[in-house]
Amino acid sequence: MTLSASAITESVADRLAREAIVWLTTVGRNDTPVPTPVWFSWSGTEFLIFSRPGTAKLTNIGKNPQVALNFNSSAKGGDVSVFTGKAHVDADGPSTDEWETYVEKYREDMAGLDYTPDKFRTDYSTLVRVNPDRLRGW
Repeated sequence: MTLSASAITESVADRLAREAIVWLTTVGRNDTPVPTPVWFSWSGTEFLIFSRPGTAKLTNIGKNPQVALNFNSSAKGGDVSVFTGKAHVDADGPSTDEWETYVEKYREDMAGLDYTPDKFRTDYSTLVRVNPDRLRGW
């Protein structure tokens, strides 16, 4: 099942376009939730997240693909957006357009961490796609 486009409000669409960080929560050892802040790109239907190979989040996704993604709420607990869905590693990697969109979003952040896009792609070579099937928010 895939999240319908009509489930995404204008406010959520704005956050998908402008937010730099989303919290990816995987299921770890002993069924413990493991939240991790990650950079992401929104394709219009799925989240694209680049990871270093061999990380705990990839191990967790390999064992249990069910994940949650959420933005920080407002200071008073509003503006909540929580997506749930399934994650998988895409061994084929991103399309050229997907990679260019990601680089456009994070070029300055990469430079601030002393990364070129090519160096970032070498170090964060594993693409995770998350297909959300549900959105909760208020």
